[in-house]
Amino acid sequence: MEEAAQAMTIAPPPQGPVEGPVDIPREIMAEAAVWVARLHGPSRSRRMELDCLAWQATSPAHSQAFEVCTDSWEMVGGITVRDVYAAASAKQKLQHRRMRRSRLTGWWAAGLTTACLLGGGVLGVLHWLDRGVYDTEVGEQRSIVLEDGTRVSLNTSTRVRVDIQPGSRRVEVEAGEALFEVARDPTRTFVVHAAGSDVVALGTSFVVRLAGGTRPDSVAVTLLSGRVSVQPAKDSPVQFEAVAMAPGDRVRISQTSTPKSGSAPKVDRPPVDQATAWKRSEIVFEGATLDEAVREMNRYNRSSIVLLGGPAVEGRRVSGTFKTTDMRGFAYSVAELHGLMLKQRKGGWELGPAR
Repeated sequence: MEEAAQAMTIAPPPQGPVEGPVDIPREIMAEAAVWVARLHGPSRSRRMELDCLAWQATSPAHSQAFEVCTDSWEMVGGITVRDVYAAASAKQKLQHRRMRRSRLTGWWAAGLTTACLLGGGVLGVLHWLDRGVYDTEVGEQRSIVLEDGTRVSLNTSTRVRVDIQPGSRRVEVEAGEALFEVARDPTRTFVVHAAGSDVVALGTSFVVRLAGGTRPDSVAVTLLSGRVSVQPAKDSPVQFEAVAMAPGDRVRISQTSTPKSGSAPKVDRPPVDQATAWKRSEIVFEGATLDEAVREMNRYNRSSIVLLGGPAVEGRRVSGTFKTTDMRGFAYSVAELHGLMLKQRKGGWELGPAR
């Protein structure tokens, strides 16, 4: 522990002066907490120290996030990376509220608050994090780093529940869509549970997406790199043979399907770019029905499009790349393409046959 403590005092490469506290994004604070935990762990090495210094030198935000998380760690021993992240985030918020006071007073108060939070269980601060639950609102995206080093990117209206234990790593996708970049750990598989299916991986990258509205009943898994196995959960109403996926594969499974119907699971290879377009705030349609396209655009926006005209309109095809936030542009493009009438209404638009 003494050796680890010495490593924590290594000063990062000098950077230009920064006036006041740096506004530290949530994902950077999470990465800093992981670095602190790794440097205090049994696998610490000189290579790790150098990599950490290089990470700190990337930006003032990285450097300050590491400093804040280190202070939180040193105040109370025996804490986890989750505790460090939660307390450090609370410290950052307090620091910003007191920017106009003296730096000495601000840091003393923030440090005292951090110690109290850690000693008291960090109740009421980032409560979603303490419960292992991460979510996003409509149109929001978020990237988090778990305590094992795995990065999880959450798309719009997504909710996941994380349970990282010494002998297991498990995440349940309760709603929405998430991209997993799993940190390798040969001693612990990484299992993602979604709509009755388990995605089992070691070190790999894949996207899990739920469908079915407020009560998701189907899941799509797209493998970007590495290998994963998709298998039914023990309590799943649909039982099937495990599917070993190769990069580029997409597996779709519905809880309402049965093996006799020949519809579970379905394996295809769509353009991988489509599965990750949301990371660029884009949606890519290739021959999607208008009904599918409208529902997809509505996922990202509080204003919505109501499609009128029944199957004759809903079945028309849409291809192209659209910005997730440009609902107006999408609506006008589709209206012009198919000769439809577009009418603005409270909370969005109506799209239907021209009179």
